[in-house]
Amino acid sequence: MENYFSIHHIFFEVLDYPLSYIEFWGVVTGLIAVYLSSIENVWSWIIGLINVILFFILFYQVQLYPDMMLQVFYFITNCIGFFFWKFPKKEEENDKKELKITRSSNRTILIYTSICILATLLLGKFSSHLHEWFPKLFSLPSAFPYIDSFTTVLSIYATFLLMKKKLEAWIVWLIVDIILSIVYLIKDIKLVSIEYVIFCIIAAYGFYHWYKAYQKAIKISV
Repeated sequence: MENYFSIHHIFFEVLDYPLSYIEFWGVVTGLIAVYLSSIENVWSWIIGLINVILFFILFYQVQLYPDMMLQVFYFITNCIGFFFWKFPKKEEENDKKELKITRSSNRTILIYTSICILATLLLGKFSSHLHEWFPKLFSLPSAFPYIDSFTTVLSIYATFLLMKKKLEAWIVWLIVDIILSIVYLIKDIKLVSIEYVIFCIIAAYGFYHWYKAYQKAIKISV
């Protein structure tokens, strides 16, 4: 039986670029999940679970180990995010009986920004030595350990913001998406790179859509 989860098992070619099954379906499920998030559709978390599994396998094969480990976190948070959005506390409900959009305080943003910087330095140091400490699991050095670690940490932060429906989640995602679109292009997983360019557009739209909903909710509550 052929291994459909291998990056070497090609689905079809686009402009001389061999596209594997796992990259294709990972991109498709990712785009659907992020778009559904941008319009506040709670089922984005369920589609996201499929995307997480596919990308975990993909990132292992291209030595983006921090990104690979991040998928474990995403799997857990997709389950929790669905629960938070679908079954909020009474005082946190919107008019659809789902979690409403809110904003973080400036103090909270400053604290978590400092934590993200520190975590990036620690994770970058750790990931740069993975191939030395665990050679049987990681046969090659981590690619771009500090850049990859930075986007990993910001992705974790953005995910927590998204789980709690914080407006600034989309700003953080936009930063992550811009950087990763370049990283994946360099690593020659071109469709994923294109996907992250599209994610940039969706993140901008998500911020616009959520901001309008947030402003509308404030006017109603006044």
